Amino acid sequence: MGKLRNFWNEIRPRGGWRYPAFIISGAFVGLFIYTFFTSRAYSYLSDDPATCVNCHIMGPYYATWMHSSHGRNATCNDCHVPQDNKLKGYYFKAVDGLRHSAIFTIRGEDQAIQAIEASSQVIMDNCIRCHTQLNTEFIKTGRMGFKDTKEMGGSTCWDCHRDVPHTRSRSLSSTPNARVPMPKSNVPDWLHNMMKKD
Repeated sequence: MGKLRNFWNEIRPRGGWRYPAFIISGAFVGLFIYTFFTSRAYSYLSDDPATCVNCHIMGPYYATWMHSSHGRNATCNDCHVPQDNKLKGYYFKAVDGLRHSAIFTIRGEDQAIQAIEASSQVIMDNCIRCHTQLNTEFIKTGRMGFKDTKEMGGSTCWDCHRDVPHTRSRSLSSTPNARVPMPKSNVPDWLHNMMKKD
């Protein structure tokens, strides 16, 4: 406890900076809390696939997944998040989510989003994990992971199974009228009603 007190004594504002420092700190904390709830960051702790469409850009991917065979048996996280360790899974979700939000905010996404290498590794590991019996007993292909395919020039699962689970038609322009559960607006009801009157 003494070390913590010493640390506080070193960094605490002195003199005329005391009140502005508290105001600035309060503003940053308030902005963080507002952003956390407005962006629905808490929803990313769940496995609900509807969370992915917090970003409208993910609408085509949700729609094509929902109508695929994986839509009945797997969530987005089952394929796109590491499953071997909960902590690793949440860390991966956080890093990947921050990367997505940065790219989507500056409108830097392509018409058809492609998985980066780290995501491809996770997806391939999860394909092998879910389809272990098929890959090891029947066709004996599950012994090669994503890194092996990169090093030896092998094929990834989606080289042959390209239509699973998002089909070839999964770009922003290929599913313009897709029905997806869009999130509720963050505009308060009183403001929404006031804007309708004008």
